[in-house]
Amino acid sequence: MFSRGSKAPAIIALVASVLGLIFASNSTLDYAAHLDRRLHNVHCSFIPGASAVPEAEACRAAMYSPYSALLKDQYWGGIPISLFGLGAFCFFAAFSLYLLLNGERTSRRTLAFFALVGTTPLLVSLLMLTISITQLGQVCKTCAGIYISSALLAFGAVAAWLSARMDSTRPTVSFALVPAWLVALCATALAPAVVYAASAPDQRPFITQCGEIKQAKIKGDNPVRVRGSHAVQPTMLFEDPLCPTCKAFHDRLVTENIIEKLDIELVLFPLDNDCNWMLDSALHPGACIVSKAVLCGEGNARQVLEWAYDQQEYLTRAGKAGENTLRSVIKQRWGESLLRCVDDKKTDVRLNNHLHFASENNIPVSTPQMYLGKRRVCDEDTDLGLRFTLAQLSPEVLK
Repeated sequence: MFSRGSKAPAIIALVASVLGLIFASNSTLDYAAHLDRRLHNVHCSFIPGASAVPEAEACRAAMYSPYSALLKDQYWGGIPISLFGLGAFCFFAAFSLYLLLNGERTSRRTLAFFALVGTTPLLVSLLMLTISITQLGQVCKTCAGIYISSALLAFGAVAAWLSARMDSTRPTVSFALVPAWLVALCATALAPAVVYAASAPDQRPFITQCGEIKQAKIKGDNPVRVRGSHAVQPTMLFEDPLCPTCKAFHDRLVTENIIEKLDIELVLFPLDNDCNWMLDSALHPGACIVSKAVLCGEGNARQVLEWAYDQQEYLTRAGKAGENTLRSVIKQRWGESLLRCVDDKKTDVRLNNHLHFASENNIPVSTPQMYLGKRRVCDEDTDLGLRFTLAQLSPEVLK
């Protein structure tokens, strides 16, 4: 593949390590920026060093997912796994530079070690890629940058070993250096995570500072009940079935099996001025009709809601096309009887009661909103800090 003594494999490994370091740094910086409990732009580009942007749904979804960090119960947001990549790529960059400078004086044992450990980021990347495709349904560009860097690193490391394995003129080194290198790799990979954990701010004083519900019941109506199979925590959710953030939030509750521990009172809060007088224009056209469909689902409300989330992009397009198009979609999936309920004046009154309930409780005109009992969960604690907040306010939900 490469001629004996070629420096190309070491150069490839060095470039790959630097690229991986940049992508892992961007991912870590995004995580760290959110420790101030505010919403920030995130890096989401194949271009190393590209600026953070607000339109980065795939990367934001990956960051909020349960697979993005460890120890989320113990630390707000957890310890991002990109930190381990950050440390590991630092080690591989230094080792690649050593191989490049040392040239033919590098022993075959050294190259064999590098070929072995140089493939570990690729194995981790393949695992994370599989999770992204099968669990998240999308791959963030920053993550893909790390995956590509890992593949290039593995290629460079293995190529360096293959090009020198038959070279008997190379010097030998003590086998004792191998465990020393392993210790150095582990220490370098762990160091950023240890520093991050030690310096992360204590979020516990903030998670109880977002107020409580004032009026506990909807006047003249009842909220939709979504009771989990092992419900232990009364919860109230304000949701819009055509809200992408609500969909992502609901998916996290399902993926982490949290929803089965919640006894949910669902209040429909469509961000659509067709029924919501608190808005001048529709943020999610058609959300009023889909919300009425959820109300009409009664005992099957969760199934209707999850159908709306699963088909959200399609329903959003239908909503923009007009009410008749959206009603046809609902009729096709749920039948004539549910559509009659959607068009019934009584359903308009029910949805209006939900909106009045939100208004009377001064609910922010945004979704989702979550209440554990009467206590409001801060917006920032429904994404990165969800598991930490639940561990503090309702630990039985995570058992």
